[in-house]
Parts: sequence; C-alpha cells; structure tokens
Amino acid sequence: MTAFLLEPPRPQQPIGLAPFQEWDLPDGTAWLHFHRRATDYLLRFPDLADFDVAADGSEVRCWPAPGVNEVTVEHLYLNQVLPLALSKQGKLVFHASAIETGDSAIAFMGESGRGKSTLAASFATAGCRFLTDDALLLEKHGDGYRVLPSHASVRLWSDSQQMLVGDNARLAPPVQYTPKARVLSGDRLAFCPVARPLRRIYFLGDRSAPAITFQRIKPAEALIELVKHSFLLDIEERDLLAAHFDELSSLASLPIYYRLDYPRRYEDLPAVRQAIIEHATTESEAA
Repeated sequence: MTAFLLEPPRPQQPIGLAPFQEWDLPDGTAWLHFHRRATDYLLRFPDLADFDVAADGSEVRCWPAPGVNEVTVEHLYLNQVLPLALSKQGKLVFHASAIETGDSAIAFMGESGRGKSTLAASFATAGCRFLTDDALLLEKHGDGYRVLPSHASVRLWSDSQQMLVGDNARLAPPVQYTPKARVLSGDRLAFCPVARPLRRIYFLGDRSAPAITFQRIKPAEALIELVKHSFLLDIEERDLLAAHFDELSSLASLPIYYRLDYPRRYEDLPAVRQAIIEHATTESEAA
C-alpha cells in the first residue's frame, strides 16, 4: 500500500513554485498547498508539516515543523495525506464516515459540519460498529463494493463527546491544530475491524428539514456528489482522472443513493438511527 517515513523536524522554507491546488478552511485560512515536482509531490500544511508523496503514492515522507508533535503528524497523515496517496494508486477514497449494520455497511457523505462523525459515533454507541470516521475507502467486490475499515477513532467536538460517550471515553492525545477530541474505540465506542459490503450511501442535508427525510438520488446526481467528495491528489493528471471518472460512473450506477436530512438535536438521534436502519434494510434495492 503506502510506506510512511517520519523525518526530523525542519523549518518550512520557501518552495519556489506555485501550488497547482489549494485547500482552505471554512474561514478562508490556508490549510493545504499541493505542489507538483519532477519525481514526487510536496503537500504543505502551513506551520505544521511538509509531506513528500511519491509519484505513484507508494511512499510518504514527513518533515514536521519545529514544535509539532508526532500525534499531530500522525493525524494529518491518516486523515489527509494517506487518502490522497491512495488515490494515486487508483483507490476510491471519499470524505465520508461509515457504520456497520448487520453484515453490511452504510456510509454518510456531506460537507464539513453536516454531522458525519456525530452520526457515526451515535451508531457506534448503540450497537452498530463504525468502520471509518473521515476517509471512506471502497474496493470492488463482486457486483458491488465493500467498505474497508480505517483507524479506530472518531473526531468529535466537545459537546458531541459529552453527549455521546461521556467522561469515560478513551481519548488520544490532542492534536495541535483543532480543538476536536479524537475518541478511541473501546467499550463506549465500538469499531468494526473487517470489511463490509456497501449497502447505502446517504448524502447529508443542510439541517433545514423539520423532520427525518429520505430522497432517492438518480445516478447522474450521485456521480456529481461522488466527484465532489473524492480524495484526489492530482486533479490535472488526465489518465488518472479518466480512470477515476469511469470507476465513479460504475459506482454511481448502483441503486443505493439517498439524500438524508434531519433535525440536528441530540435527543432525536435514537429516532434518526432507527429510521436509517429501517430505510436501509427495508427499502427495495430496485426502487
């Protein structure tokens, strides 16, 4: 898959070439700059770390900025850099969470702040183990796809942590760029370590619905959403983009996509979970 090498800290020096892609935080703060070089890629998180990614995604080397700890580096690698490296290997990786129900998997996609992690954690505290919090890795399996498990932790804001897992949660050491807690799996938060067949993908709405609503999505609309939520290291590499689009088109043709919206109130989560499980297990695949 991908080898990871952690190098000694070093100051971030000027790069000398413009990024071909940039990711910003919702407040406009620079988050990640993508630079293409002759034999590899440089991914720079300003004031945090530089990651060199091999052209084929097979190796990643990291130089933390001075004062940045290994926990922060690991978090950046697992949640941001590794999914991008896997995309260079032709893997399908999305910004999404996923949980296990029965012998299948349900995934939740949506923009930051739509509640993917809270929903996954809610299921994981109520008997449905989570498979991933933020990076959904799919692989072809028979006539469909299956979800591969990620690292066994969920990132939660403090209010979600308190409401869902309480003070007895197992927490990873804090990272240096977000106040979110990384809650580790355990008795309070159940993790599924094995791959599960993908049964549904729900695209989370904007919180405007006054009640729990499900809306079927056609393949063309599903394809647009899948493109929007894909991890892609090089958005200008034509051959890789063509192969990625073909794979997404095949994935989008499955009758598994719905838009889901519901009131974001903690007291409503049991009803939301029940509605999702009933919908996913009783709604006809051919509907």
